[in-house]
Amino acid sequence: MPRLSTQPITEATGQAAQLFTAIKSAVGAVPNAYAGMGMLSPVALESVLHLDGALRKSSLSAKEIETVKLAVSQKAGCDYCLAAHTLMGKKAGLDASAMLGVRHGQPSGDDKLDLLADFARHLVGTSGTVDAAVVERVRAVYSDAQIVDTLLAVTAITITNLFNRVNDTVVDFPPAP
Repeated sequence: MPRLSTQPITEATGQAAQLFTAIKSAVGAVPNAYAGMGMLSPVALESVLHLDGALRKSSLSAKEIETVKLAVSQKAGCDYCLAAHTLMGKKAGLDASAMLGVRHGQPSGDDKLDLLADFARHLVGTSGTVDAAVVERVRAVYSDAQIVDTLLAVTAITITNLFNRVNDTVVDFPPAP
């Protein structure tokens, strides 16, 4: 049960109502994470939507974006985001074994995605300046622009991970294996 106090989206007004209408027309429903966040802070939800919109125009493919989001969500222990991005990963062309691999630091069948997942896990699992060897390892495969876009993907998923972990958002997607 959610921990933060919200109202049903049918009671939304102003900016929240506009965001929910746009989400519903785009995907058919308003996921619980967006509903909770938007009712409490339409500014936060709008920011999340803008980050995700920017990511779709980034130098990363949909598979790469979902790889980062799955790796970070696993590290964060966010059941909601794992469920949501398992569904999104499938839509992006990742198969079940590849998604489990990138989540758990195991081979996914794609060395390039494995490197990206390792980099994302390293970013969220350490503090301080990232070791030059880590950066060079990822630079051997990804461009500097893709590295910066990976940081954007980490940022985008981190806010939803944090919101769902604080709120204990009810998962409205099939659970991740």
